[in-house]
Amino acid sequence: MNGQSSLFALGYGLEGIARLSRARTRSISAENPTGEKGKGGMATQGTGAQAARDLGQGWKVSPSIQIQPQTTATLAEIEGPGVIQHLWLTCHPQHWRRLVLRAYWDDEPAPSIETPVGDFFCNGWCERSNVSSLPIAVNPAGGMNSYWPMPFRRSARITMEHVGPADAEPVTLYFQITYALDDLPEDLAYLHAQWRRDNPLRYGDVHTLLDGVRGHGHYVGTYIAWGVHNNGWWGEGEVKFYLDGDTDSPTICGTGTEDYFGGAWNFEHPRGEYGLYSTPFLGLSQVIKPDGLYRSQQRFGMYRWHILDPIRFEQDLRVTIQALGWRTGRRYLPLQDDIASVAYWYQAEPHEPFPALPGWEGLEVI
Repeated sequence: MNGQSSLFALGYGLEGIARLSRARTRSISAENPTGEKGKGGMATQGTGAQAARDLGQGWKVSPSIQIQPQTTATLAEIEGPGVIQHLWLTCHPQHWRRLVLRAYWDDEPAPSIETPVGDFFCNGWCERSNVSSLPIAVNPAGGMNSYWPMPFRRSARITMEHVGPADAEPVTLYFQITYALDDLPEDLAYLHAQWRRDNPLRYGDVHTLLDGVRGHGHYVGTYIAWGVHNNGWWGEGEVKFYLDGDTDSPTICGTGTEDYFGGAWNFEHPRGEYGLYSTPFLGLSQVIKPDGLYRSQQRFGMYRWHILDPIRFEQDLRVTIQALGWRTGRRYLPLQDDIASVAYWYQAEPHEPFPALPGWEGLEVI
């Protein structure tokens, strides 16, 4: 370390890929749980030991871990300074709302990231939908990738909790966390992500994406898993950003749900169909249709990344979205839908504690 960030000094990403750096690349997986140099593939016991019994050490002996119900696995403990650059993982979709991903920066007692793992990767319905965006990519047949930069100065700790009931089956989790060790600029903030759900949303209320944020930072993204409980169009509601002391009225007010997610006119294309799309910054990446029997509701997955247009705040931030449809007489209808969301933002630490997550019953896709 030379006191300057060679990794960040001249750009992070494609614009800086040709520049040399003194940063050190490391990676943690079940095959190298500490990320130490020259320590990968040394396991003699693990989930692949039986399959590797004729080949021995170095032949995929420990490619994954098992997490028992009501236990927490520590995926990574890293001494800084540095930045997590890529997180890849996969497990069976039925577990995506029972596994809670958490990240702690610089020995903080409360997590900066706390969300069911599927929702963090824009897959909140426990059914895979491919996502082709800049920070999040979900690929066949369930490979989940995050490229959100996750800086830390003293330490980083990543955990995964299996919150299912005691009689639930264990989860087999494959993962890899790639990071660079390097000094960081003073103005680099920390990634945060928070999950919330209203099911059902109370009549006349708004769904709060984020509240209680105090400090200096910028909002960078929204994912929503939206389950519709009414017939008709459901996306007339506005997204509102209350910045730095705003009370009754926000500084930023949108014009409609599909507008916020980069679409228009009810996402309808071709006529009579929802038009799926997944782009670097915006997407309606999932539409689950009723089947005429037990799948009685429409369900949607949408994301919006504020990477080129971050919402900056100096003191505090609150973000809400209305659930609004239509009733007779061309009147708006406040909806009572199932809305689960992840809000993503960067801010200087410390951060305010998050609202407590519900138990597995409150997380469950029903």
